[in-house]
Amino acid sequence: MLVLSSADVDALVAEISPDELAQLMAVVFRRVSENSGVDMPHRLSVRTKSHNTLFMPSHVDTYGTAIKIVSVPTSGGSDGLPATTLVMDETSGGVKAVVNARNLTAIRTAAGSLLATQLALGPNASPRILVVFGAGAQIAAHITLLLRYYSGSLRRCIIYNRSLNARAEKLVESLRRNFTSVTFLCRQTPENTDGVGDDANSLQSDLGSSDIICAATPSTKALFPSSFVRPRTHLNLVGSYTPQMMEVETSLIHRAGLLMVDSRSACMLEAGELVAAGVRPEDVREVGELVGTDSEMPPRDSSGDRITIFKSVGLGVQDVVIAKLVVDLAKTKGVGYNLNSYDDRNPTVVQS
Repeated sequence: MLVLSSADVDALVAEISPDELAQLMAVVFRRVSENSGVDMPHRLSVRTKSHNTLFMPSHVDTYGTAIKIVSVPTSGGSDGLPATTLVMDETSGGVKAVVNARNLTAIRTAAGSLLATQLALGPNASPRILVVFGAGAQIAAHITLLLRYYSGSLRRCIIYNRSLNARAEKLVESLRRNFTSVTFLCRQTPENTDGVGDDANSLQSDLGSSDIICAATPSTKALFPSSFVRPRTHLNLVGSYTPQMMEVETSLIHRAGLLMVDSRSACMLEAGELVAAGVRPEDVREVGELVGTDSEMPPRDSSGDRITIFKSVGLGVQDVVIAKLVVDLAKTKGVGYNLNSYDDRNPTVVQS
């Protein structure tokens, strides 16, 4: 059994191009939309003292079977999302790899957002300004993949967080080291954006000049007014995963000329923004339906107020394909720890 630590995973993922990750998501999203070769039971949730622990089993033909276990902090829980993916051996039925998925979860989610951004902006896009909400692993992965893919144009990244804490400062320091040609700013998300004030004015100015907006927060109220977002902006919303959570106003959802989702059925149940906006299944397009069909994309400037939105609640099949990619790469490069005696078929009998 192969065991991959967080450091192992980070080193392996760094060698995979953003476009390869996005195209991997294209394959799995298309299979989901076509209901071809995938088995994705709804995730189970178990409440512990300080977390909601989610169990997400999935199977994808030719990629295999895996189950991800991720703990989402509740009151008293620690920051971050501890996660592990168990990759199954299709022949023996045993576990062939244990993969630390704390950051891998963020990377597969960001890869899906990158794919949606590519579809929304088109192949010749040159976005200049990225605005994000949150400072955790999800946002770090989104920023990293978007900056790597749009390295020729993105030159400014503004990070909004509910507090200017050590985690936010550490994120900015790391990004500045890795992307020296990009200007990074970190601001506190205003509590009240309805009134007049420097914080609200800065937020309005930043959003009004942005090309891409990403949000990955557990917010239960909109992070900013819809009016702050200029036409033709693309948004990736990956934070909310229950009907009670929402990151944007209903009016912003209604402005979408193209409203993309990872899964129509999952988002109709779990995406708080869409539930609150009364979005119907026929109002959204699954990303898997749009892959390779640029001619069916609605014009981004079909209305003067239109924007594009991608809403993701996360799918277990994403974990299957990215875990396989990482495990295969680890075996090729000899990375990780092999536990050869984990499932000994000929155990030694211990005499009493």
